[in-house]
Amino acid sequence: MKNIAFLIVILNLTSASLIAQQHEKQYDSLLANQLDADAYGNSAYTFVMLRTRSILEENKQIRDSLFAGHMANMGVMAEAGKLVLAGPFYTNNKDQFRGIFIINSTDTTEVRELLKADPAINYGLLQADLYPWYGSAALKLLNDNHQRIQKEDF
Repeated sequence: MKNIAFLIVILNLTSASLIAQQHEKQYDSLLANQLDADAYGNSAYTFVMLRTRSILEENKQIRDSLFAGHMANMGVMAEAGKLVLAGPFYTNNKDQFRGIFIINSTDTTEVRELLKADPAINYGLLQADLYPWYGSAALKLLNDNHQRIQKEDF
């Protein structure tokens, strides 16, 4: 029994050592610098919470046009490397949350300028609340990888 316990301890120590070695081998200082990652692999962003406003557009053509422009603006921001993540909430909720953006900028003036081009926000269908946010610098690689798996456009 002592031999089995000893073997388990040795295996655990060996696997922990291998995991630590793999982590050291995986660090890519060039990529970290390219992504402006800090020592933790993170970066500062602006988190944008999109909420439903009190303005409702009953005309389906106008509403569809506003949201088509909303989607197009997201594409422009992503192409410029500013929009690193976006997505809607599936259902209505008590807080009226509709979706999120994570913007590759901490300059709220710049972020507000980017959002001015969004017709759904300008019209008043959506309200954009901005928050400083800290997360993985690897998010900046999301759009390029998403393009590889996206079969159809919205």
